[in-house]
Amino acid sequence: MNTAGKLSAYGVALALVAGGAWAIGSAVGPLGEKTAAPAKDAGHGDAHSGTVVETGQAAEALPAGLASSRGGYTLTPTSTTLTAGPNTFSFRVTGPDGEPVTRFDVEHEKRMHLIVVRRDTAGFQHVHPEMSADGTWSVPLTLPQPGSYRAFADFAPTGGEATTLGVDLAVPGDFQPTDYAPSRVSTVDGYDVRLDGDLVPGKTAELTLTVRKDGKPVTDLQPYLGAYGHLVALRGGDLAYLHVHPDGEPGDGATKPGPTVTFYAEVPSAGAYRLFLDFQHGNTVRTAEFTIATDGHALPQPAPAPAESGGHADDGAAGHGHN
Repeated sequence: MNTAGKLSAYGVALALVAGGAWAIGSAVGPLGEKTAAPAKDAGHGDAHSGTVVETGQAAEALPAGLASSRGGYTLTPTSTTLTAGPNTFSFRVTGPDGEPVTRFDVEHEKRMHLIVVRRDTAGFQHVHPEMSADGTWSVPLTLPQPGSYRAFADFAPTGGEATTLGVDLAVPGDFQPTDYAPSRVSTVDGYDVRLDGDLVPGKTAELTLTVRKDGKPVTDLQPYLGAYGHLVALRGGDLAYLHVHPDGEPGDGATKPGPTVTFYAEVPSAGAYRLFLDFQHGNTVRTAEFTIATDGHALPQPAPAPAESGGHADDGAAGHGHN
């Protein structure tokens, strides 16, 4: 998973469907549940059940993370309903034979990267589940606020291609979507991170992130998962997923540990994007967030998903997590 070569695979334009983009890629059923194939004229599975299973060329044409099934692999969570607060989230990845996959390649020091974010892009978390012998992955997951969340499983099955599958999770309760103004400077725990560069649909763009603390450049960033930074971009509206790593790597004799980290990214279409940079300094991983657009688009907001009554959530994002 590195640089422009990774992202170019995602460079497929996808028209946003008015009113429905926030619902693309809903979860498949619980472990062991068989999912009916979609009708021939249906693009996204059974509209009555809420299940979305992309098959064949339709799934292969989508940018990463929009389908729960792709290339013969399917992301199957134990449950798609969680509670506000601490949870244990578990899932399996089944292969072309329908059986749980138990062999995965190590990508950036982990066999599974799980990204979880609310569908308004609040509460971004990058965690790393552990797998049991039967192929079930599990990870502690705290979701402080109600709402509809998207979970992205980023992995490379042994003998297969690197794949990102997505599934929707529900946390019942009232919530108010968070709105984001364009931002190129993020402040987290006393660190200021600036984003320079512009996203260009269909073309490789250079993005430079500069890290400062107390106004001084940070020149001793620590490696995190084999790199000085990890960047995830999510397209506004449908959360098309892009995950890249910077040019160079620690110990290659050329890559400096800050204050700048450079990425090369290619986004699939015009629009607004939320970007999340994970970086490590002082033995702590932090996440800087940015909101930029390719052509002045405003980040669309989702309609609140149906949910059980409960306490009102404030407009703050859930805390970032790293495991």
